[in-house]
Amino acid sequence: MNEIKLTEDGSSTLYVPDLDEHYHSIFGAITESRHVFIQHGLHCMARDPVIIFEVGFGTGLNALLACLHAQRYNRTVLYYAIEKYPLEDSVIALLNYSGQTAEKDSAGPVFSLLHKAEWNVRTIITPGFTLFKIKEDLTNYVPFFRYDLIFFDAFAPEKQPEMWTKKIFENLYLPLNPGGFLVTYCAKGQIKRLLKETGFRVEILAGPPGKRHMIRATKLK
Repeated sequence: MNEIKLTEDGSSTLYVPDLDEHYHSIFGAITESRHVFIQHGLHCMARDPVIIFEVGFGTGLNALLACLHAQRYNRTVLYYAIEKYPLEDSVIALLNYSGQTAEKDSAGPVFSLLHKAEWNVRTIITPGFTLFKIKEDLTNYVPFFRYDLIFFDAFAPEKQPEMWTKKIFENLYLPLNPGGFLVTYCAKGQIKRLLKETGFRVEILAGPPGKRHMIRATKLK
């Protein structure tokens, strides 16, 4: 059974005993997500509206931060997220992200709406943020829509190798609009090579606390 753990920035994450793996960095769940997916992902994508595809909806933290970013900067976001194993309501209720963000008044209602949204149904969360959650296994799934930005947030390659294959990256690359990019916390040499072989231009950026590097990979054409 998943266990709630506090990370160093005060925000919670989940520990999965069967994988001996955490959903987020123990050095700071919100800090990591904001650094990788917002600061070096959404914030760097100039398009508006912007279409995001998240690999691994998980706790909903990345979606929450993306929605709050859209509110703050008056942006329009269509957010697709795929998840094979949705969390139970009893687990979601124990996560403390709402109180750990700067937008405490709006974060709670937004977080609740993200998780209450039906699967495989387009749901308006706020005037500028629309969510479409996909309950599927990415290893057997090909996106039916185009997008500008990929949040790749699967468990680490050594824990979930089937999610980090050339076939997966090829399936994600084809619907990605030219000039769009993928961001992930992982910067292992094997992953850099696979992304380059797929056709991405790979940048190695400074990672969040506890990680030396992260990856941003761009589809040039």
